[in-house]
Amino acid sequence: MTSVPSALAGERIDRVVALMAACTRAEASALIAAGGVAINEAVVTKGSVRVEEGADITVRVDPPAARIALEADPSVDVVVVHEDADVIVVDKPAGLVVHPGAGNRHGTLVQGLLARYPELATVGDPARPGIVHRIDKDTSGLLVVARSPDGYLHLGAQIAAHSVTRRYLALVWGHLDAPRGMIDAPIGRSARTPTRMAVSAKGRDARTTYEVIEAYDDPASVALLRCTLDTGRTHQIRVHLQTIGHAVVGDRRYGGHREPFNDLRRFFLHAEHLEFEHPSSGARLTFDSVLPAELDEVLSRLQATASDREPSPPRRRA
Repeated sequence: MTSVPSALAGERIDRVVALMAACTRAEASALIAAGGVAINEAVVTKGSVRVEEGADITVRVDPPAARIALEADPSVDVVVVHEDADVIVVDKPAGLVVHPGAGNRHGTLVQGLLARYPELATVGDPARPGIVHRIDKDTSGLLVVARSPDGYLHLGAQIAAHSVTRRYLALVWGHLDAPRGMIDAPIGRSARTPTRMAVSAKGRDARTTYEVIEAYDDPASVALLRCTLDTGRTHQIRVHLQTIGHAVVGDRRYGGHREPFNDLRRFFLHAEHLEFEHPSSGARLTFDSVLPAELDEVLSRLQATASDREPSPPRRRA
């Protein structure tokens, strides 16, 4: 049984169940039609019913498309920066996949977390327990994971309501025309290359805001940006920046891997700041992550070159 958080008040019961059971809306609708869902102990059979804040939702049976649970992997080293009964915040290194998928069946972040927190297996989707949002394999930085069913529902509601603050540092090619702005363009899977995402009229709404922190001319024309996600689509920041002609440095998939930074083994994108409301206490939690060494070395090289040419203000750090 789970109480409806304020962020989901007024939503349809099929959407709430989809979040609770980590299933699709179609699966949630089938579950409701079969009599497997109750609001305040009264069974509902229509997915269009609206829920009120504080109402108790009970899902009586497993979702139709339940998946096989994952095996824990104690060999995966996970840096945990915060843990309590409801949430876990991790600082993910580049190169680590968040959860299993095609081509990445073992050695993922979530399997490492399962070894440390076995109770995670009962939270959300068994194929990716506790996961309410993701960051790309070669993106480093902060990620929040739900540790309890209530945590999963509350965090999922905050993600859906765009009230979780997720901010990134990105080094991009070229100088932007404006010091700050918003990229509002829908993103979907590329029709030509299924492993790529692209701006598409058939895609889902996606919005990224950016602020230029510093621009450099030598050894290449690049700019350091601070990007904030309003939505969280796959590859969103990378696709949006590539679309406006400023691909992320080092990004092989979206045209950002070139000299003089082709020795960088990953792309320059780091989840530096995370902020959300704690599911139980309601307190606003804030976390920050410093740049990993390989990215800081790139900025140090740029700053040193700029200093040799003319005086400049100190570089802002994450």
